[in-house]
Amino acid sequence: MGFPSPITREQVAARILAGDNLIILRNKVIRVPPSWLATHPGGPLAILHFVGRDATDEVDAFHSDATLERIDRYTIGTVDVGEHGWLSFVPPIMSGWVRRITADGSKQWYNEASPFNSETDTAPSPSTQFLLVERTEDPPRPGPTLETLQPPPTPISPKIYAQHSAAYKVLHKRVIDAGLYKTRYITGYGPEIVRYTLLAILSIVAYRYGWFITSAFFLGLFWHQVTFTAHDLGHVGVTHDWTIDRLLGIFIADLLGGLSIGWWNHNTHHLVTNHPIHDPDIQHLPFFAVSPVFFNSLWSSYYKRVMAFDAIAKIFIPIQHKLFYVIMCFARFNLYVLSYTFLAKHAFEPRKAVGGRWWWWGEVICLGLFFCWYSSLLMAIGNWKTALGYLVVSHVVTSPLHIQIVLSHFSRSTEDFGPVESFPARQLRTTVDVICSPKIEFIHGGLHLQVTHHLFPRLPRHNLREASMLVKEFAKEHNLEYAEFGFFEGNGEVRGVLKQVADQVKIVGMVADANIRDALKK
Repeated sequence: MGFPSPITREQVAARILAGDNLIILRNKVIRVPPSWLATHPGGPLAILHFVGRDATDEVDAFHSDATLERIDRYTIGTVDVGEHGWLSFVPPIMSGWVRRITADGSKQWYNEASPFNSETDTAPSPSTQFLLVERTEDPPRPGPTLETLQPPPTPISPKIYAQHSAAYKVLHKRVIDAGLYKTRYITGYGPEIVRYTLLAILSIVAYRYGWFITSAFFLGLFWHQVTFTAHDLGHVGVTHDWTIDRLLGIFIADLLGGLSIGWWNHNTHHLVTNHPIHDPDIQHLPFFAVSPVFFNSLWSSYYKRVMAFDAIAKIFIPIQHKLFYVIMCFARFNLYVLSYTFLAKHAFEPRKAVGGRWWWWGEVICLGLFFCWYSSLLMAIGNWKTALGYLVVSHVVTSPLHIQIVLSHFSRSTEDFGPVESFPARQLRTTVDVICSPKIEFIHGGLHLQVTHHLFPRLPRHNLREASMLVKEFAKEHNLEYAEFGFFEGNGEVRGVLKQVADQVKIVGMVADANIRDALKK
């Protein structure tokens, strides 16, 4: 399809300010229809975080060829790019601006990060990397402006980032040409199924013989292992068909594990990795804070609420490094809360939302069945103390999974380098691998190769090690850090980061106390 003339940068900005969701894909302007925000399987935030940005690398990494062809149908024109490619705008969502429907049915801009009503809302400055919940005396703005769309200065030149992006495209082609998107059903998932079945049988047999704690132990191991496959399915990394992978995911995650596969669909985390405001995977107040910026009670664009650094946080954060393993032992209960909250939030969406309504009903029914079979196990024990032990042991045994998850990011950078930073540079800066022998990597379930997984999220788990060799070559060639550490070393680094933040809380508290004493003396 030919277009009469390129769309200028000013025209792209004007249309975004008027409410259009435009993304740049291979120098084409894609207008995302409003219906996409509800029907997009990756969720609306995966789109909103790339309004005005060159999303080529991210879109290619997350979508199949068939989906890319469908996306191309929504092209409205092309853009002229400079020597170093399109200079990405700051998406309105990243400075707190969203569109909402008013009482008369029209849409207007609304600053969701402000705790105040629309008459006094003020826009956070785009040069401020984090949205703080505070009131200012600036006059109210009707919405984002051309100024708020402009990217802030970056520590690395756009020229270097453009080189990273071009090299990533070559790297991605090498991965495709090597056949690494082909799932190893027999040699990869075959042993996995045998392992899951064995653990389930051991748990059932132990239960029937009255060895309840032993049964709980094997049930916990079963949950620990099947969650890795649920994670693969959430990324459409098994059959590469969204519907089939979602059905399998509902069976494994919801029915067998009691967790929502829809909630686990964490594309937002992969796209804005380690951003304190936008990445839900590092938003764990009041129990954990991986950066002092969380002391400022930030707004979460994912959870749509203020992450208050309140009295409870002030109790837990100063000792978070000491409580790390204790909290990890019971982290699965938090996943239940997040799962059920997610499904409740989506209970009243339109029929066409996120692939249709069947997935929601499927999850709700399977979660209900999970509750039935698991609670029946507990009640049939006949002794409340033993039943409580069964509950605790079966959940505590899964704790290595949660430790594995946080190792990948807690010790890495939480800085915001702006929308100009390339996709590969951002993933390598914010993610780390865990070194382990191929003989025992089933224990880590592919999560130990997080750097490669973040660069190619749809890649089948059993091909990650081979792909990681290509990624290491890429990183070395372009002077990018490929971070990796051993499991125990990584635990030390994460606890070290938590202790550093904890110590800063104590310092802030001492300074505040000193200021109060000085004020009282006056």
